[in-house]
Amino acid sequence: MPAIPNPSVLIHSRFHHHHRLATVFRSLHGHLNLSPFSLSGRTFRPHSTSPSSSSLSVESSAESPTQNTRSGRSGSIASPPVHLDVLQKIDVNPPKGTRDFPPEDMRLRTWLFQNFREVSQSFGFEEVDFPVLESEALFIRKAGEEIRDQLYCFEDRGNRRVALRPELTPSLARLVIQKGKSVPLPLKWFAIGQCWRYERMTRGRRREHYQWNMDIIGVPDNTAEAELIASIVCFFKRIGITAADVGFKVSSRKVLQEVLYHYSVPENMFSRVFIVIDKLEKIPIDEIKKELKSAGLSDVAIEELLQILSVKSLAKLEEKLGAAGQALSDLKQLFSLAEQYGYSEWIQFDASVVRGLAYYTGIVFEGFDREGKLRAICGGGRYDRLLSTFGGDDLPACGFGFGDAVIVELLKEKGLIPKLSQQVEYIVCSLDRDLQGAASSVAAKLREKGQSVDLVLENKPLKWVFKRAARINARKLILVGSAEWQKGMVGVKILSTGEQYEVKVNEL
Repeated sequence: MPAIPNPSVLIHSRFHHHHRLATVFRSLHGHLNLSPFSLSGRTFRPHSTSPSSSSLSVESSAESPTQNTRSGRSGSIASPPVHLDVLQKIDVNPPKGTRDFPPEDMRLRTWLFQNFREVSQSFGFEEVDFPVLESEALFIRKAGEEIRDQLYCFEDRGNRRVALRPELTPSLARLVIQKGKSVPLPLKWFAIGQCWRYERMTRGRRREHYQWNMDIIGVPDNTAEAELIASIVCFFKRIGITAADVGFKVSSRKVLQEVLYHYSVPENMFSRVFIVIDKLEKIPIDEIKKELKSAGLSDVAIEELLQILSVKSLAKLEEKLGAAGQALSDLKQLFSLAEQYGYSEWIQFDASVVRGLAYYTGIVFEGFDREGKLRAICGGGRYDRLLSTFGGDDLPACGFGFGDAVIVELLKEKGLIPKLSQQVEYIVCSLDRDLQGAASSVAAKLREKGQSVDLVLENKPLKWVFKRAARINARKLILVGSAEWQKGMVGVKILSTGEQYEVKVNEL
């Protein structure tokens, strides 16, 4: 039987054959008026009749016996189009609303995330994570939520509706339901993950961002909310932010629920009302009233609701609602705990805070900068009935989300961005090209001992090596020279003091 040629070789050969011919025709294109020409079932057609155009398109001929007619979501691998002009310039900027992280920005991100982790762990929380790609149904809850209209969503090849996660809490709820009774309560989990929202960009608001979440599952008492706010205050203090810089606006969904109950607004309309109220600072008050009216509120109820939303103290709230309500009791407990934690100067009551997500059920809070230059720094609250919306058994739960973008803007405002430069322990250099292998062995020994080592990979002059050492903040320079190496030694220079000495390789 004759040997069967390797298909990949045939494809490779045929592609290069076409490429060589196409190159010849391209060189002629500027001088001749070429009509479309065919090579082995593929038609090469000029993109433009302009003499200056050298771009060619490739079309598969209908008569080609090798044409793959399958299409759609079959999962079969089709030949990619042949692009001859591979050197076209691309836009070097990342997609709108996203970011690159070159080393200097990555160092800042790493520092920020490390603070998130250390604070979470100091409060006894364990780290979790979830897929960036989730089922779209996980985030489709209530009409009117901004998040519903900001999803990056699409249909995958299996005809499943999926979305890039816009937040982490629904993924957490899914995992809690999945684990069921196999994990003991309470759960104290934290996560740091990338989130995506297609929204209008402003300062501190991007279409992708990283979010720090801390959640407590299984604690019905407001001690959980007090602990969460304490963790954020702890984080602020670690990075140099004070109560003069930021504060927390605190309220409860139950405050407005009591007003809505009083005016016989159906409970299934509560979430819609809260979503409207969350737009108070975003749209005119007349538009707010119009939307509340369409939600079924009477003119009297709307006026009463707006009066409640203007309340900024618990004493005034008690005058409005009386002392017996659950909302006031919860808030008093939280403020009492804040005083015992020692962060009462950080928090204030503000009835207008409701948060825009429909799943909140009780205490809600937002971190804000006191100069009012930035959007909310963080936010969260209690969501005791979220799990049942996904078919699980409800558990008392609360948590917060804290984005990376706004806090960086605040640190810039306050001049608190830390100076974070690259730093390595050693830079190793051979003084002779023939000693590159010896330098490599020195670097390997140091790395095995847990040291950070930058190995000079080329034969460079010492002037270049010293510049490199300064740029990467190396502490010590190791020089591998011929005379020293023959004695089993290397030269060491402490760069901060200039001290020099020789040491045996085995004693490094």
